[in-house]
Amino acid sequence: MERALEMLAGGRVAWGTLALAAPGLNVKLAGMSDRDAPELRYLIRVFGSRAVALGLGYLMSDPAARRRWRRLCLLVDACDTAAGVAHLVRGDVPRKSMAALVTVTATYATLDVLFLRTDS
Repeated sequence: MERALEMLAGGRVAWGTLALAAPGLNVKLAGMSDRDAPELRYLIRVFGSRAVALGLGYLMSDPAARRRWRRLCLLVDACDTAAGVAHLVRGDVPRKSMAALVTVTATYATLDVLFLRTDS
């Protein structure tokens, strides 16, 4: 289980690093090239730094601190999923793109819950 959590944290670091280094590529991969703008690239970089911090925070922590990091990750992933679902309901973003992003964040949130439950 710990190896799986480390892989998830590594995924956060990788995705976050990509967002910091190439926010335009993130826009394209998310299927929102038609909405690309400097302010969107800025927000993607904000997301990227948060993802890197969450991933590295987990990977660099001792076992006791990792449980706290898992709770923080769950909070972030649940908030991200709720925000994405709200956009899906409003229909103010491309549905296919948002559904894919919500699937990613919901998967992380679900895994966060499962790992926290098995940790208890």
